[in-house]
Amino acid sequence: MAEPRPWHPSAFIKLSAGLHAAALGTLALSPERWPFVAGGLVLNHAILSTAGMWPRSRLLGANLSRLPEPAEDAVALTFDDGPDPEVTPRVLDLLDRHGARATFFVVGRKVEEHPGLTAEIHARGHMVENHTYRHLNGFAFLGPRGMEREVQKAQDAIERATGRRPALFRAPAGIRNPWLDLVLARTSLSLVSWTRRGFDTVTRDGHRVAERLVRGLRAGDILLLHDGSSARDAGGRPVILEALPRVLEAIAAHSLNCRPVPTTHPVLSGTPARTAQGYGTP
Repeated sequence: MAEPRPWHPSAFIKLSAGLHAAALGTLALSPERWPFVAGGLVLNHAILSTAGMWPRSRLLGANLSRLPEPAEDAVALTFDDGPDPEVTPRVLDLLDRHGARATFFVVGRKVEEHPGLTAEIHARGHMVENHTYRHLNGFAFLGPRGMEREVQKAQDAIERATGRRPALFRAPAGIRNPWLDLVLARTSLSLVSWTRRGFDTVTRDGHRVAERLVRGLRAGDILLLHDGSSARDAGGRPVILEALPRVLEAIAAHSLNCRPVPTTHPVLSGTPARTAQGYGTP
């Protein structure tokens, strides 16, 4: 098991903690100022909630939404919510056909149901990372202990299936709360979001999904698709199977390569760096 890494609260988390301490001191010395204190705390919590609902926000801690520099000629394809026994093998075949390597953020419960498929993702040169154990819609409403249980249980399931413990984490729907950064430090994980998403869980047109992902495509982009919860087109076919070939062709047309999201880099823990390192390999 990886050692916990030091937790470095973001500047905004430190500011929020200081504000709460100042509020308590103010109330102790001047109780009549409670309306002013309450207003400040309400505003602070509103900002915290907004940051948690914004998947690419860095107010609550380090969050990789683009590949670290220098990304050179690389983009990252990421797939969420799998593994799925119908869709994931076909996604793997498409990636092989284009010589692409990707990152799969998998759900621990599904890993336990399909350990052989999870192992195959890993064996075929892709990274298998943590997307919680149950993919709860209310994950962001859990306290630190509840979140840590979800994260650790997924870590254990993935390690049993692949022989490798994940280094990266993606929150369900990208939504989180101020405790998540501490939980990720305790579990030695780094948060990854995305540059753009295709909304393939709700859009039934694979062409539209692909267009959202490749419009303005450039080196360093992290693209989000779903192999585990893809919407279906009018014929009942998962839209990812129509969208993914278009995306892979656009990536090749831009002379870009698909690489996994790096698993080690100073920027992942909130430390600036000039050089990229640690692009994941199984």
